[in-house]
Amino acid sequence: MTGAGTIPTRRGRLSAYVKLMKPRIIELLLITTVPAMVIAAGGWPGWRLVGATLVGGVLSAGGANAINNFLDRDIDVHMERTRRRPLPAQVVGPSEALILGLALGVAGFAWLWATTTVLAAILATAALLFYVFVYTILLKRTTPQNIVIGGAAGAVPALVGWAAVTGTLALPAWILFAVVFYWTPAHFWALALRFEEDYARAGVPMLPVVAGEKATTLQISLYATVVAAVSLLLHPAASLGAVYLVAAIVLGVLFVGSTFLLARDRTKALMVFRFSNIYLALLFAAAMLDVLV
Repeated sequence: MTGAGTIPTRRGRLSAYVKLMKPRIIELLLITTVPAMVIAAGGWPGWRLVGATLVGGVLSAGGANAINNFLDRDIDVHMERTRRRPLPAQVVGPSEALILGLALGVAGFAWLWATTTVLAAILATAALLFYVFVYTILLKRTTPQNIVIGGAAGAVPALVGWAAVTGTLALPAWILFAVVFYWTPAHFWALALRFEEDYARAGVPMLPVVAGEKATTLQISLYATVVAAVSLLLHPAASLGAVYLVAAIVLGVLFVGSTFLLARDRTKALMVFRFSNIYLALLFAAAMLDVLV
């Protein structure tokens, strides 16, 4: 890791720019984009459109994450989970992160408008603005409901994918949005349980810090149950078949079951967090597979 006062190499700076974009989060967002496109198209929408939409999604989401790094640099330095990020580690300066974020955001809007639809471009940029202004600036440091409301930004890529294909939005797109929206608190609060001390040290009122372990695990189970129920609505709304229905039922039972384990044993927090990623990826993959086969 590059320390304070050390001039990073060109390769190190490039790596830092990539880290500012939070590629792991972007991967998760893109998992929801392609299946939405496939459902909207009733089949494979074409590599060119898929590629263009993914590039635009990476630019917009990467921009939002870079700006988030800029705004959260004062608390990231106090948290074990985030202190190695490029800004706390002083690999790049705050102005570089902000400029990168703004440039990526503008590029994402222009790219999606030019290569897909204007609605897709507007939605992606709206998600960026919501993530920055509503979640990061307004909610994150003021309310334990931060991730519940702010998580809407992470659900927008499903709408972007649908809009890129059709130029409009329909009921199945909103159900996909709802799945990710209700999945986010269960997903993130499991991680927050594991790093509760980090958030307390940084003064961030995540639910485990404010309400405690018992209330948090209960909320995680409730949101997981809602997600499992909402996921079933996609079957009739998108006219999907048995592949998706069976997958949604099995995955839903496993997801809810994992949260019950967490309620008994807090050390299962990371297990639930990781499984929640698998759940979302497999659920959306099943929806896509159902259409394609």
